[in-house]
Amino acid sequence: MISLGISLALLTAVITSLLDVLSKKTVQTINEYVVAFSLRFYTLFFLLPFFLFIDIPPINNKFWLALLISGLLNLITSILYMKALKASDISLSVPLVTFTPLFLLVTSPFLVGEIPTFWGMIGVFSIVIGSYVLNLKSKKTGIFAPFKALFHEKGSKMMLCVAFLWSISSNFDKIGVKNSSPLFWSFMVNLFIVLVLFPLVLIKARTDFSQFNIHWKKLVPFGFLNASAVFFQMTAVSLTLVTYVISVKRLSVVFSVLFGYLIFKEQGIKERLLGSLLMVAGVVIIALS
Repeated sequence: MISLGISLALLTAVITSLLDVLSKKTVQTINEYVVAFSLRFYTLFFLLPFFLFIDIPPINNKFWLALLISGLLNLITSILYMKALKASDISLSVPLVTFTPLFLLVTSPFLVGEIPTFWGMIGVFSIVIGSYVLNLKSKKTGIFAPFKALFHEKGSKMMLCVAFLWSISSNFDKIGVKNSSPLFWSFMVNLFIVLVLFPLVLIKARTDFSQFNIHWKKLVPFGFLNASAVFFQMTAVSLTLVTYVISVKRLSVVFSVLFGYLIFKEQGIKERLLGSLLMVAGVVIIALS
């Protein structure tokens, strides 16, 4: 069962990286607000059959508060994530999502009372070193230049914002799951984002329903891939430890860096691959600690 769970977690990582590649290609020709909305909308469509066969848990005030906060934060990150992919190399921006555990060391003690361990701090150090290696070529202009590059590069800044907001929303995700169930929570968060994001799409993207009809063949795969990732991740969690699943899932960062080199011919593959591996190693250490 454990080996099957790890295999499904690895499959989740591959699907997640493919979703990054598809997003990178699509936002070059379709407005990022439309892509972000379509991802959530079509995910709902493919999750609906599973939703019909689960028991709806009793809902309390903690659930609704968590849904409101997590939903709004994830709405923002959905847009920022697409903007970051549009603005920067996938091999440079995507690895920065591994900063979420680092930010969690700050947000979790306040929100859910979780205190980091010694090994958790070692994992954070590995993530920081990995982020330095990502921009190692910038060292020619100064020893701290690789860190400065994170804040000067547009896509990197937006992805760091995504990682920080995820460090907050993930705490409320935990509260939401505890007061419902993983699949029900996933469905409700997506539903919330779809309902709130739709009018924003019409305004920001200056579009109407015809735009979704024109591009539906390019947009439907987003929902299929994302719903598949959710399904395989939830199944993996039921078969093995959550920490193992999340750690293996983070290998999607490494796959995305490789795809960035193979598909988009992005430069600096050596330092970006090494940096992403160090960052994933940090996430694994934190998870296992």
